[in-house]
Amino acid sequence: MFPGIGTVVNVAAVLLGAGIGVLVGNRLPHRTRDLVTDALGLVTLLIAATSAMAVLDDVLADEVGDSAPMLIVLGAMLLGGIAGSLLRIESRLEGFGGWLRTRLAGEGSAEARRRFIEGFVTASLIFCTGPLTILGSLNDGLGNGADQLFLKSALDFFAAIAFAAAFGWGVAASVLVVVAVQGSLTLLGLALGDVLPDPHLAAITATGGLLLVGVALRLLRIREIPVADLLPALLVAPLLVSVVAAVR
Repeated sequence: MFPGIGTVVNVAAVLLGAGIGVLVGNRLPHRTRDLVTDALGLVTLLIAATSAMAVLDDVLADEVGDSAPMLIVLGAMLLGGIAGSLLRIESRLEGFGGWLRTRLAGEGSAEARRRFIEGFVTASLIFCTGPLTILGSLNDGLGNGADQLFLKSALDFFAAIAFAAAFGWGVAASVLVVVAVQGSLTLLGLALGDVLPDPHLAAITATGGLLLVGVALRLLRIREIPVADLLPALLVAPLLVSVVAAVR
């Protein structure tokens, strides 16, 4: 198999799942779609908690000390959030989603436009912030196989059905972000020649878990946290691990 096959399968799974979700969603009453969104929020919160627990991994503590992991995640969130806010990632992603909605289906109603953008942004964040996205794409590029991305594809298929039932075709449009993110990481894997060290991956996983908490709060309509603005934290976290380990 060629490098990138995992992303190809992932995109196909999301598109198929989104298509099924749209067909199912159009036959569901509004209150049922809201309930589906609430269920997704609760499941996302569970996944987020599981990922965030990586901050307690022994490999991370051994690398940076027992008291540093929490501070590294905090620093990554703060520095990443500042960078993302200055770059206006959230508003740019929403603007891109609105542009796609106009190009693909015209202006439409304000409610249809809102649902498309919400589905696009939420699905993009869900599909691209987990540890399987990062490690799976890197391993695919390194030639270690795409098993992790195949597993992610199966998970994303069912998630896409549920999200598309609630938000519509915006979920399918998120494959553009999936291709951009996973494709870039696969190319990075081709260039690196080795996977991320375990402590660095643990920091990324824990930070990604907190980002998913923000996604869950949005799905549960508790608070509209601009999660996309926090995405640079995923890059800052392993850098802080290297800095702390070097000065320790």
